[in-house]
Amino acid sequence: MHRFIEEEATRQENMEEITKKSLSYLKEESDPSKMEDDWVTNFFDKSRMISDGEMQTLWSKILAGEANSPGTYSKRTVNLLSDIDKKDAELFRSLCRYVWIVGNFTPLIFDAQAKIYNVNGINFISISHLDNIGLVNFQSVGGFKRENLPEEFEVSYCGEVLKLTMPNDSSNILKVGCVMLTQAGYELARICDAPRVDGFVEYVKDKWRAHI
Repeated sequence: MHRFIEEEATRQENMEEITKKSLSYLKEESDPSKMEDDWVTNFFDKSRMISDGEMQTLWSKILAGEANSPGTYSKRTVNLLSDIDKKDAELFRSLCRYVWIVGNFTPLIFDAQAKIYNVNGINFISISHLDNIGLVNFQSVGGFKRENLPEEFEVSYCGEVLKLTMPNDSSNILKVGCVMLTQAGYELARICDAPRVDGFVEYVKDKWRAHI
């Protein structure tokens, strides 16, 4: 009985700490009363087990994000996050260091064995692991591409904008590497705050040299 009481007290403390941390991420116009009861119940059922400070911060951002704009985070994403340990979260954050905005969040992984990725722990094995836990789709052969692009458009990386000019007036194709975010990965990438990688803009420019 003592052990049960101690465990429940710890879980209560976890929920309170996550809620307290979420306050700094709330917008003035947010209205938490609009959040779905089922979502809130599911969120706290999963988050009460989280005691690590950094992971609590991640959970608090999700809680605040949902309060700011209900429907931003699905229950499926919350459930997936509950199965992710800190090591997985850190690996995903490393991947997000290579995310560009190409229409939406897109990790530009052109060669999983290239040094610029490997120095930050991103390689064939680690990407395959992120695929297995449901955060990315990994196609080592063939890769992904953006289709039906206009002649001119902009992409960006950590606020730095790059203008691309394609060969045709419309229906252009741009290769974007071998990794795409799943819906859950996309939702989590929005709150990762991953720092840029030195030299990565130049690396991508070399890949897209014909379009710059």
